[in-house]
Amino acid sequence: MNPYATPQAYRQNSVLTASPGQLVVMLYDGAIRFLRQAEIAMEEGSVAQTNDRMQRAEAILEELISTLNMDAGEISQRLQSIYIFCRSELIASRIHRDPKKIQQVIGLLTNLREAWAEIAGAGAGAGV
Repeated sequence: MNPYATPQAYRQNSVLTASPGQLVVMLYDGAIRFLRQAEIAMEEGSVAQTNDRMQRAEAILEELISTLNMDAGEISQRLQSIYIFCRSELIASRIHRDPKKIQQVIGLLTNLREAWAEIAGAGAGAGV
């Protein structure tokens, strides 16, 4: 059997061969996917599923924050502010059971993802 024939092997190979910009796009894709799943779970009343998916998205936001090069100037500071805002909106969403706040974060991350995809040459139409 071909070791690269499984989706997991393909994903792992994609990560290992991606440029730093493409890795950022992949992180956005993951966060957006988890948030969409959390939004659906919240609307369906599945607290455990909502929390699991939101925790995964929040972990990605933490990774995005921790990998910012704060010596790079104003762009890094603005991205950090956006990520922190997204985190606070997700906390508020969880407290108030408000899927609209999740939608707002999805919108912000989607816009950032498209900009990074353009910069990275990954194509803004790649799957989210």
